[in-house]
Amino acid sequence: MDTYKKTIQEEIVKTTKPQMQVVRYDSQTEYPQEACIHLLFEAQVKRTPDAVAVVFEDQQITYRELNALANSLGHYLQALSVKPDVLVGLCVERSIEMVVGMLGILKAGGAYVPLDPAYPPERLQYMLCDSQVPVLLTHSSLVSRLPESGAQVICLDTDARVISHESQENPVSDVNADNLIYVIYTSGSTGQPKGVMIPHRGIDNQLHWRQRTFPLTIEDQVLQTIFFSFDPSVWQIFWPLCFGAQLILAKPRGQQDTAYLVKTISEAQITVIALVPSMLRMLLEEKGIENCQCLKHITCGGEALPVELVKRFFERLNLENVLFNCYGPTEASIDATFSACEHGSDSTVVPIGRPIANTQIYILDEDLQPLPVGESGELHIGGAGLARGYLHRPELTREKFIPNPMSRDSSARLYKTGDLGRYTSDGNIEFLGRVDHQVKIRGFRIELGEIEARLAQHPALQQNLVMAREDVPGDKRLVAYVVALEQVSPMALRSFLCNKLPEYMVPATFVFLDAMPLSPNGKINRFALPVPNSVRQEAENTFVAPRYELERRMTQIWEEVLDIQPIGVRDNFFDLGGHSLLAIRLFTEVEKKLV
Repeated sequence: MDTYKKTIQEEIVKTTKPQMQVVRYDSQTEYPQEACIHLLFEAQVKRTPDAVAVVFEDQQITYRELNALANSLGHYLQALSVKPDVLVGLCVERSIEMVVGMLGILKAGGAYVPLDPAYPPERLQYMLCDSQVPVLLTHSSLVSRLPESGAQVICLDTDARVISHESQENPVSDVNADNLIYVIYTSGSTGQPKGVMIPHRGIDNQLHWRQRTFPLTIEDQVLQTIFFSFDPSVWQIFWPLCFGAQLILAKPRGQQDTAYLVKTISEAQITVIALVPSMLRMLLEEKGIENCQCLKHITCGGEALPVELVKRFFERLNLENVLFNCYGPTEASIDATFSACEHGSDSTVVPIGRPIANTQIYILDEDLQPLPVGESGELHIGGAGLARGYLHRPELTREKFIPNPMSRDSSARLYKTGDLGRYTSDGNIEFLGRVDHQVKIRGFRIELGEIEARLAQHPALQQNLVMAREDVPGDKRLVAYVVALEQVSPMALRSFLCNKLPEYMVPATFVFLDAMPLSPNGKINRFALPVPNSVRQEAENTFVAPRYELERRMTQIWEEVLDIQPIGVRDNFFDLGGHSLLAIRLFTEVEKKLV
């Protein structure tokens, strides 16, 4: 990492306004000639053909064997007219076939479109229709769950014998670094997902930056936990495969089972893992986490990383130079910035850091003018990692990918992230929330991220989220949802904020939760936050105490897991602050105490 830091040269440029400083970065870094990702993999196969490339449960496969399977599939797909920029659907559970499918599509020259088998049929139907994939790779067990489409369906298990008749030599295609490697669908503001088109160039830069900054060796084991429909999975899969490490695939949905993760990390001697902060929090409380001293690199991202969670990490694991906070939207080829978390830091906020190699970060106002240190504005990203745009969405592409006014290159672009940030005095970037979380109440324009940042500085709080709610027509108010480390009153929190913010920015209501509700990918689910003053009151009005011994023992387990008392037999686990990760813990406790 020290080598890379030396390549970043910072220049504090004084503007025409007095006392105003703007931070600029030069992250230009020379890497080997740009290559497509499957070519990087093929080069590694030549270096370590007999080393184990992938491990999945009781299966393992060498680099040579993996390459041969992917080559046969690549030739098979080329015979089906797959070539550069042709999209191929891939709908499989985490497995060795998943990796073979991804590499085979790339070797044919095409780009993969990941389709999560757990998605609702309506969402899969939309993605298949929108992407118009001519070929769909899947498992035979999933075919009946897939919606009808015009794609030719290939089963990687039952069609394996036919595919194996193809050549095992590396296929040749006309693909280059500007061609697509994948199209990943992300949530859209219109309610329909949108496909982000990523070329090989951005992933090539991402992988080389990672390898130069955190060098992998043949002794490393990377645990693949993020499902391949989310872009951090890309570096988890291809980084080890392109640089000789061992890829360990977690069992399907195993990423939400903290006991399984701790056991796997310890037994497989995992050195590299990626976690969203919500999952890291659960993992740190798992029995046996102290046995995970083998970890050398943990990428944390996807949502804000709280200071108290970093402190908890060092209390539980005490590993220096291991935890890194990364930031980047799908449109920027995974990570765009990073910072190392330091033990004993007195910072009140964990920064998202500085740009990775060959990436530019600008914090601009509404007129696309650079903002000085300390002032918040929208984060704009430029450089090698930018997506081509959104599939079949030219208007949205033009809206979000704009000409770079800071560049002399007329073809240079910036991606408008919709995220708020500001430069700190030491040159780091601090994430403040979303631009679209800006609200108006009684004529005042309020940035919710600013309130959250101030509230996060209260020592009694673990997490917080601020929303503007209008549960009663005409009564829009600020509501703060908080998870506390220790008992604290709403009056104390309100007084704390009154010393930091104008009165109109202080929430009218504070809702105390035992845990934030999470979506399937581990991020906070805003739609599941309770209506203030209704959920618990309703539970109290309809409270039914346990009526016999089994109910008493069950509710007692619920009370322990949720840390709420009392709980009645009609209470809803999720209404009380439960989420998917706590549900796993609940099942474990039930099995331990009742089965």
